[in-house]
Amino acid sequence: MASSPSPSAADARARVLALREALAARVVVADGAMGTMLQAQEPTLEDFQDLEGCNEILNVTRPDIVRSVHDAYLEVGVDCVETNTFGANHTAASEYDIADRVHELSEAGARIAREAADDFTARTGRQRWVLGSMGPGTKLPTLGHIGYPVVRDGFQANAEGLLGGGADALIVETTQDLLQTKAAVVGARRAMEATGVQVPLLVSMAFETTGTMLLGSEIGAALTALEPLGIDMIGLNCSTGPAEMTEHLRYLARHARIPLLCMPNAGLPVLTKDGAHFPLDAEGLADAQQDFVRDYGLSLVGGCCGTTPEHLRQVVERVRGVVPAVREPRPEPGAASLYQTVPFRQDTSYLAIGERTNANGSRKFR
Repeated sequence: MASSPSPSAADARARVLALREALAARVVVADGAMGTMLQAQEPTLEDFQDLEGCNEILNVTRPDIVRSVHDAYLEVGVDCVETNTFGANHTAASEYDIADRVHELSEAGARIAREAADDFTARTGRQRWVLGSMGPGTKLPTLGHIGYPVVRDGFQANAEGLLGGGADALIVETTQDLLQTKAAVVGARRAMEATGVQVPLLVSMAFETTGTMLLGSEIGAALTALEPLGIDMIGLNCSTGPAEMTEHLRYLARHARIPLLCMPNAGLPVLTKDGAHFPLDAEGLADAQQDFVRDYGLSLVGGCCGTTPEHLRQVVERVRGVVPAVREPRPEPGAASLYQTVPFRQDTSYLAIGERTNANGSRKFR
């Protein structure tokens, strides 16, 4: 006779099911910036274990600081908090020579967020969730900075730690390189298989002011490459403010089969003598997110760099209880290079697939 699942495992499955149902029925609100909130509390070099700037270390040395950030966002009514694990991946951790601590720091970060979310669920009677943050790292596999298997396996360790700590979903965010994104998605899938825990898998891309991702990928190429990986949601975060994300969201609203998300910065950063300043105020972010929900049917909204609890409080007020606009996407089958997508359309011309070659200029190619 099979044993019944443990109460904690059953509770986790119930939470995940509730999150899926919420994303399908209404607008879910995530939190805002983490790093600036942590730095504002002026952690010491000792807090960082002499690894200055490695915010993930605070998950084990100063969980009280990390918890206070989660609490600040939960107090203003957000549905989800992201874990303090943006840099808990192989390449970012390697910069501090702590790649062997990826799982530890990921699990610790998820546990802090889990405790905060559960406390507010109990206090308010409204379910709160944890999104396990999987940042992009510091090396681009497409450019040969690092091998794909190393990146993939590092993301698997990241995801296994997040799942072990109680994350209700995984969000691969601020992705800049489609190969790195694929490595993160595959690593996350392997982590789910290894742990036996199945959660929604979200992907959020970072587009530059040029209109493309860092390596030149257009929004169509990104959608064509990523949607077939079986992800649950796609969208944008970081890099720009909401104004610069409008056309990308319009494209996704027209063509993506899966739900959409958006977590912009508080506008484009303005460099001052005191560092970067983000000019978009709370009302401006709330206006933009309200418009995006109405025009493009977003299911998950939040904030990124420069956003504060006040930004998210106003977003919550605007979208709570709102049902996303119904989308009627028109998917366009095609194939994508790193840079652009090519629709599968029949016409009388021929389609050349390949690259320009120069036998005279390349002895190896000849």
